[in-house]
Amino acid sequence: QVQLVESGGGLVQAGGSLRVSCVASGRTFSSYSIAWFRQAPGKDREFVAQITWRSGSTFHADSVRGRFSISRDNAKNTVYLQMNSLKPEDTANYYCAATPKPGIYMTPSSYEDWGQGTQVTVSS
Repeated sequence: QVQLVESGGGLVQAGGSLRVSCVASGRTFSSYSIAWFRQAPGKDREFVAQITWRSGSTFHADSVRGRFSISRDNAKNTVYLQMNSLKPEDTANYYCAATPKPGIYMTPSSYEDWGQGTQVTVSS
């Protein structure tokens, strides 16, 4: 099992930037993939981006591509989500999740371990 702890959420104006972090600990996760999801009130949990820990390869959802960027810092066991040009519709609770399976997975059920989430609110 991998433990995940998110931080860095907050309130930001539309057009602004924010970086959220996810610190991973527990079993060896060098073969894992880590993803960011988000969930707004009354909506389903939505895939945002994924990074493969070992290779660093990334994949971003169409809705955020070009504005958001996922990255990792191996030394700190941390995955980041840099969010630029934020819009009010980006407002959500942002979660990180981990899976040991290779490949790209965009459905929440594909991920085994989850953090508690960090709230991002974008004001217009």
